[in-house]
Amino acid sequence: MSERKGSRYALLGLSAVVLVGALGYFFANPDQSVASQALDKAKTEHKLQSLAELDGKAPSHRELDVQTWKTAEGSKVLFVEARQLPMFDLQLTFAAGSSQDDSTPGLALLTNAMLNEGVAGKDVGAIAQGFEGLGAEFGNGAYRDMAIVSLRSLSDADKRTPALNLFAEVVGKPAFPADSLDRIKNQLLASFEFQKQNPGKLASIELFKHLYGDHPYAHASDGNAQSISSITIDQLKAFHNKAYTAGNAVIAIVGDLSRAEAEAIAAQVSAALPKGPAVTKTLQPGEPKAGQTHIEFPSKQTHLLLSQLGIDRADPDYAALALGNSILGGGGFGTRLMTEVREKRGLTYGVYSSFTPMQARGPFLINLQTRAELSEGTLKLVQDILADYLKNGPTQKELDDAKRELAGSFPLSTASNAAIVGQLGAMGFYDLPLDYLETFMQKSQDLTTEQVKDAMNKHLSADKMVVVTAGPTVPQKPLPPPTDKPSEQPLGVPEH
Repeated sequence: MSERKGSRYALLGLSAVVLVGALGYFFANPDQSVASQALDKAKTEHKLQSLAELDGKAPSHRELDVQTWKTAEGSKVLFVEARQLPMFDLQLTFAAGSSQDDSTPGLALLTNAMLNEGVAGKDVGAIAQGFEGLGAEFGNGAYRDMAIVSLRSLSDADKRTPALNLFAEVVGKPAFPADSLDRIKNQLLASFEFQKQNPGKLASIELFKHLYGDHPYAHASDGNAQSISSITIDQLKAFHNKAYTAGNAVIAIVGDLSRAEAEAIAAQVSAALPKGPAVTKTLQPGEPKAGQTHIEFPSKQTHLLLSQLGIDRADPDYAALALGNSILGGGGFGTRLMTEVREKRGLTYGVYSSFTPMQARGPFLINLQTRAELSEGTLKLVQDILADYLKNGPTQKELDDAKRELAGSFPLSTASNAAIVGQLGAMGFYDLPLDYLETFMQKSQDLTTEQVKDAMNKHLSADKMVVVTAGPTVPQKPLPPPTDKPSEQPLGVPEH
């Protein structure tokens, strides 16, 4: 159950924690009291060389010549030739996430985790040694919308061919050995016991239940103790035959390969998969009922989660919402939430907001933790900040700073082959146009304050939030008054 490290799912969503996904870099506004002043001063005095060269223009980035086709079995392929390094990255993206679990939560995750545990004649150790001996790296992971399987290998034919042969066998014909299933089940069951001591995790599970009701997104991707214990090898095989089919796969390839070599790789991998069509897309959820739920938990701090349904990945307002969220709370210091809740009052170490667009409408979420005796006042403060932001929108300076941050961080989305292959996988999975990265950047830079305000109000409402808190019930104290000087020590430290 491995997953390659690094930011690989920049197109999957804006999130305060890494989930899979989405122009997923955080737009961190400069600290208004320090960084913005320094930047303004630099503009009028001796410019830093990098800023002078920018002069309001977006930095250069890699131009991507994205080529696409379909295999004979129906897999969608996206390919970018990149000759800089003698290696290539391959990623398969399947609509095989937990939204396909049906009545068995955790089935998708367990199937994905078992892929590299054994094939005919090779156990998990032999598979690992096989990839390692070729200088290749295997990765996998499962989320709500999707499951991914990836390979990084040298592009020389003497290394590439055996690595691909092993990869195709692992993905296409896993053996699902019983001893590995028992081991991974025990690991998951142990993690469920640990979750009972984690108020943040408990709050998150409860939040998704209230947010999604009977929708497939409602349950956690890792399932629960009851469902995981009951999963059989036959169920894993059936799920693999349904969801890991060629017709349900997006194949992304980036690296030191010709078009003909990329076509051969895609054809080999596609042919190795079970034959079958794409699975049915996840339906849109119904609107949740606003309200507040509290989980009693013995701790010094209270976790606060505020959420409502956001957008799906195809929504045309995505660029405006991404930029608007970066000003509200999508980055670090300098956002509205961080400035008012941490810097002026010292109520938390961090407060973040995020949109996580998925195949169906994903959540908009604000999350933080604060001292239990200040939790009610802090919750009211956060709700007031959101309401004010929706009413008045961003200032021109906030928008300009956010655009500058986006322009500066945008080249990272194509800075490595691993980053590009993740972008291609998401573009293929969500049926985005091949010029998506370029158009997203241009749309973001052209936005006005009114357009951002209108988009935020179109999709969010301050009085429709689903709120879940986890912590002790204690007498409440008034919040400390705001100050223009940041607190030296925020009250409380993060728990769990």
